[in-house]
Amino acid sequence: MESVEKECGALGGLFQTIVNDMKNSYPVWEDFGAKATKLHSQLRNTVLVTAAFLDAFQKVADMATNARGATRDVGSALTRMCMRQRSIEAKLRHFTNALMDKLIMPLQDKVEEWKKSTALLDKDHAKEYKRSRQEIKKKSSDTLKLQKKARKGLTQLF
Repeated sequence: MESVEKECGALGGLFQTIVNDMKNSYPVWEDFGAKATKLHSQLRNTVLVTAAFLDAFQKVADMATNARGATRDVGSALTRMCMRQRSIEAKLRHFTNALMDKLIMPLQDKVEEWKKSTALLDKDHAKEYKRSRQEIKKKSSDTLKLQKKARKGLTQLF
């Protein structure tokens, strides 16, 4: 019976270690979420500033294209360059939106859910572990009593 108690204690300790690891990882996940939110904010600002810059750049390219003389070729080259930069801006905008929608929001929701479920698991485990230990001790005690009774009965027969 003592080995059962040792195994029970070992499993309980293992569970408690896992729960403690989960609790200790909250600050890391929350820090990651905060840094990802800051990154999203900065990227969103970068996208806005880039769009404004490219609008101004496009005006310069349009002015050069509409001018008479050799600047038309320069204007065409600037327009092509502006179009390529708009493509990069669109990809950056897509990445920024995906960062928020696919990483930050689900992560923040899961961390809160994780905290609640970990606390509930810990509480339920403590109750169940205590109850199980008491049952094991009682059954162990009952077994010892029955073994003594059986020995006593055997000694009376002989």
